[in-house]
Amino acid sequence: MAVARPRKEQPRTAERILDIAERLVQVRGFNNFSYADIATELGITKASLHYHYPGKAELGQALISRYSERFSEALEQIDRDLPDARAKLEAYANLYAEVLRGKRMCMCGILAAEYPTLPKPMRTAVIGFFDENQRWLADVLNAGKTDHTLRFTGSADDVAQGILSTLEGAMLVARPYGDLARFNAAAGQLLSGLTP
Repeated sequence: MAVARPRKEQPRTAERILDIAERLVQVRGFNNFSYADIATELGITKASLHYHYPGKAELGQALISRYSERFSEALEQIDRDLPDARAKLEAYANLYAEVLRGKRMCMCGILAAEYPTLPKPMRTAVIGFFDENQRWLADVLNAGKTDHTLRFTGSADDVAQGILSTLEGAMLVARPYGDLARFNAAAGQLLSGLTP
């Protein structure tokens, strides 16, 4: 007869699994780690991992969900704390810089590089992450254009897509150099082009 685990242990173990898996994805990519890597680091069996996340696809979905939720919370905090569009865009770029500073990549950016090999639910979730970011950026851009703190041509959606693509790409290019200054230069150029 199996002994039931205390309820508090389950969430803590599940969160620790996600913490390790997130770091591994951000450093190695989704396809370059296994349940064995996580089990070894946690000092548990692979069967214990399967108890929390039956397969790697479920683990991946949980990772994207948690990452997206945290990112959304960061965007909500930016909206609450910063009054103008320019400051919001600077804070947005800083979210990426902070991840890079920790010698990691945006998790959904890494997953986008592996997109064709991901299970369909993960691919859908990655697109959802980018779509949500693009919507937020478009709202900020429209507000900045209305109050004349930002200047751009074309649609806010197109400019938002450009910002998102530039920041993700700047992370990728800065990574092999281990040089945050490369990312900051690209982000700075991008933002200065939006200032009247």
